[in-house]
Amino acid sequence: MTSVEAARPRGLPQLAKYQILEEIGRGGMATVYRALDTRLGREVAVKVIHPHLRESAEVAKRFHTEATAVAKLRHANIVEVYDVSEPNEAERYLVVELVRGTTLRRLLSEHGALPPEIAGAIAIELLDALAHAHASGVVHRDIKPENVLVELGPRLSGAGHEATRRVWVKLTDFGIAKLLDSHGVTSTGQVLGSPAHMAPEQIEGGEVDARSDIFGLGVLFYECVVGQLPFGGANPAQVLRRVLDGRYPPGHVERPSIGSRWSAIADRALAHAREARFPSAYAMREAVASELFRLGFMPSIAELEAWLDDPGRYFEEHRARIVARLCALGGEARRRRDVLLAASDYNRALANAPDDPGLLGIVARLHRTEARKRIVGWVGAGLAAAVALGGVAAIGRASARRVDSPSHSPEAAHPGPAPSAEGDQSGTLAPTPPAPPVIEAPARAPVVPPPARTAVAASLPEAQPQPIRRVAEAGAAALRTLTFDMTPPMGIMLTVDDEPARSASTGDTLVLDGGEHALVFSCPVCIPVQRSVAAGTKSETLLVNVPVKPGTLVIDGSVDETYQIIEHPELPVRAGANSVPLRSAFERITVKQMETGATVPVRLEAGQSIHASFPR
Repeated sequence: MTSVEAARPRGLPQLAKYQILEEIGRGGMATVYRALDTRLGREVAVKVIHPHLRESAEVAKRFHTEATAVAKLRHANIVEVYDVSEPNEAERYLVVELVRGTTLRRLLSEHGALPPEIAGAIAIELLDALAHAHASGVVHRDIKPENVLVELGPRLSGAGHEATRRVWVKLTDFGIAKLLDSHGVTSTGQVLGSPAHMAPEQIEGGEVDARSDIFGLGVLFYECVVGQLPFGGANPAQVLRRVLDGRYPPGHVERPSIGSRWSAIADRALAHAREARFPSAYAMREAVASELFRLGFMPSIAELEAWLDDPGRYFEEHRARIVARLCALGGEARRRRDVLLAASDYNRALANAPDDPGLLGIVARLHRTEARKRIVGWVGAGLAAAVALGGVAAIGRASARRVDSPSHSPEAAHPGPAPSAEGDQSGTLAPTPPAPPVIEAPARAPVVPPPARTAVAASLPEAQPQPIRRVAEAGAAALRTLTFDMTPPMGIMLTVDDEPARSASTGDTLVLDGGEHALVFSCPVCIPVQRSVAAGTKSETLLVNVPVKPGTLVIDGSVDETYQIIEHPELPVRAGANSVPLRSAFERITVKQMETGATVPVRLEAGQSIHASFPR
């Protein structure tokens, strides 16, 4: 008997090719052991199916489906499958890569809610894994913190070690994965997975695809940044009902310090309708990476490493760092007169530093500025409507209707003063309610619109989102609502019928009358898109893709040499100017000269030219 065999606890499974050393985990389907591969001399993880499931032909088929599905995946963020038991063996088991780390669930249990930028760093790693799996036709179907492994290697010293990667985030347990290109064992509609992390279509036994994993990752991301699940309940049945209902408290309402922009990313991933979610793992990764870059937290893996080294110290330094960055971004937005973006950044900054007198003063001024704009806009629109109705008498009637209408209280008709710094006990702007904002369309008939709905206006007591109300005598057509599903999901400016542009995001709604309307979607780095809305009364979701301007890559080098963009080998490039399509405002790429192996990293920007210079 070897020393290893003598040291093993009794009662462990006996396998022909593997020496089981110790139990390291237990789940609903199998027990996981650390083991030694006696042929290759390496340590592995062996997942042995529970005895009461061993004889089930359905479970055996699912177990082998897992091995078949995952064995073809080769990705740094996916736990690799090495081997599977033979049909004639006494035990049914799966042999996988041994990850010497911990689960994301344990990290959440120890540290609570994570800084959003750390959750974003983890999400990028997992989205990379999902993009690879989905491209291979594999859907995970059970994304949860228990299935995410985080490994932190030791610090290394010496030349060249500064760039050595020490952190690995790996997605494991594809045990209920379904092959998109075949009839999987779950094609009967059986519900498999963790209730709180399952997409609505999975619960209902419908078709499951890559967007179901996007939903699962949205649940995971929400739990990481808020500290609790979006869909809770006292029992699985209650949780399932809440997922199907699709209602949950927005992240920035539950935890204002995460800010509305991270909350919006979670909201899109958690959309009840698959069509409203991010269309792919790559698209969600771009949204997360763009926000991390905007906030100055790239490369994200370095941030994750710093947090794992010392979570307490990182948390305190992160608070000061994010407040400073948000104030700088808010100031830039104010100079551009982008009140909504400024409010979003200052609101999050104030939530992280509620006692900062300077921030309190800025937020108070934003309140007053927006209140003045709303009052002026409201009075101007009311006068225009009255003139169209025929003069001063109509002004009286319109005013009476507004004050007396059950939809509008006298307090709403006469805005009070903006909240003072002393009166704002929370230190933040009031959060936006779960319902998406209503974008007010220009009127084709006389209207008396309520105050415009904005993120800042939401903090004022009198601000109540209402659709446009047509005056009855005008005989206006019935109203309808357009709900936007846009790519990119935020940062878009919308112009309706040549009226001044206003901000629009995925999930926003636009109230229109029954006539024809012209909509133009644009952004500073996008190619404008015009959409015509035909006359009618039907409310619908409008899918809009606003393409980002391509970047121009100018390769300064010899025309006799061959060049390649490492991240996009399918794009042919040559010495001189090359148009490169982009999916976001910027993208970091590496240009390689094939003959010499020399590389030049560059940052492409939409609509801009960037040079990559090679010696000639």
